[in-house]
Amino acid sequence: MAQHIPTPELPKPAHIDRESALGRKFGKEVVNYFGSSPLNRVSFLREDHDFIAGAFAHPSTKFIAFKNLSPLIDSPTEIHLVTYDDIKAIVPENPFAKTEKQMLDEFDSRIVTPQLVFLGLDESDKNGYSYKNYTGAPHFAIDVTPKKQYEEAANKIIQKWTDSNLKFVEGMRAMNFPANTAAEYAQGRHYLDWNARNTYCGTCGHPTLSVNAGAKRVCPPKDLAQDPPERQACSTRTTLSNLTFPRTDPTIIVAVLSHDSKRLLLGRQKRWPPYWFSTLAGFIEPAESVEDAVRREVWEESGVVLSRVMIHSTQPWPYPANLMIGAIAQVASPEDEVIKLDNDPELEMAKWFELDEIKEALQNGVSPLGDPAPSGYKEGNLRLPPRTAIANQLITAVVEGGFLEGVTPLATASKM
Repeated sequence: MAQHIPTPELPKPAHIDRESALGRKFGKEVVNYFGSSPLNRVSFLREDHDFIAGAFAHPSTKFIAFKNLSPLIDSPTEIHLVTYDDIKAIVPENPFAKTEKQMLDEFDSRIVTPQLVFLGLDESDKNGYSYKNYTGAPHFAIDVTPKKQYEEAANKIIQKWTDSNLKFVEGMRAMNFPANTAAEYAQGRHYLDWNARNTYCGTCGHPTLSVNAGAKRVCPPKDLAQDPPERQACSTRTTLSNLTFPRTDPTIIVAVLSHDSKRLLLGRQKRWPPYWFSTLAGFIEPAESVEDAVRREVWEESGVVLSRVMIHSTQPWPYPANLMIGAIAQVASPEDEVIKLDNDPELEMAKWFELDEIKEALQNGVSPLGDPAPSGYKEGNLRLPPRTAIANQLITAVVEGGFLEGVTPLATASKM
C-alpha cells in the first residue's frame, strides 16, 4: 500500500504580527505554497565577492543538492541539507574567490563546474556567517548532475548518499515538503533550471558565464578555448539585456463566479482523472495586463465573458519558471455565462458548479492530481486540487469568504 503523506501546512503571511489599516480592511495576506521563504535573500550582496566567498566557506553553510532538478531527500517530506565536505570532491576550490573581472579575463568554456546558486541567509541561526549588518547561516543550491568534466567524482558522491539511504525525489514535482523548505526548494530549482537552459548566449550563440552567485549570466568578451580568444561583438555586453537575468513567466489563474454569485466555473483536461476539475489558467502575453489576460483566457477556453476581475494572491511555481497570479472574476449577465469550447481546444469540459457542491468537494474531494481520491469521497462527485495549489485557495475564497463577504451567499453565511 502506498504511503499516505499528509498535505503540508501553508506558509504564514509575512509580518503577521504587524497590524495596518490595509490588514484591518482586507484581512491578512493569502500566502500560497512555495511562497514566503524564511531566508533573507540579501540580493544586493550577490555581486559582492567578499560576501559570497565568505558565505560559501563558512562552517554554518548548507547546500540543497539537486540531480536533474530533483532534490536530495531523507524522506518524501524532508530535504537533506549537505555540507561543503559532502561536495568538496566536485567543488575543490571556492568558486567565488575571484572577482567577476578576473572570471571574465580567465574564461575558458572547456572548464565546466557544478552550478551553484546563493539562496540567502537563515537569520534564525545566530551563530551563522556575519557580514556587515547581516548574520545567518548561508544556504546554497548546487547541481550535482554528473557532467563529462566531473562525472566520476559526482557519481561517487551520489553513490555515497544512496548507500546512506538518501535519495533524489522521483517524478517532476515535489509538493510534500513543509512550507519553509518548499520555498527554498522552489527558489533553488527555478535558478538551476534557468542556468541550465541558458549556457549559450541567445544573441551570438557563444557559451555564457554564471556570475552574481548564480543569479545572472554574462557573455564574456573572450574565451581561452578558442584562438584567438577574442569574440565578436555582442549586444548583451553593451546594454541591459533581459537574456542575462532569470526569467519568470507570469500566468493567470482564475475562479469565475456566475452573475448571481451562486455558481463557480471550472474546467478539466482530458488527461486528468475522472471528475477532477480546476480553475481556468493561461499565460499572460506581451503588452497585456493581468486583468485583460484573465478575460481573454476565460473567453478563449470557455466562451464565457467576464466583467470585474479582482487579484486575490500569487504563487511561485517552479515548473519551470512561473508566477501564478490568482484572480477572482465575475460574469455580468446570464447571456455571458454560455459555455462554448470551439475557440481553444485545451479543455475537454467546462461546467458551472453550485457552491454547495464546491463546498462538499473541498471537504471530501481534495487530492493532488496523480493521487487517488481521499477517504470519504463518493465516486462520481467533484474532485478538486490540493491546498498546495493556488487553485484550491481561489476556490476556497469563493466558498468561505475573506474579502468576498457580501458577494457570495456561502461566504456571507459563514460570517453570520
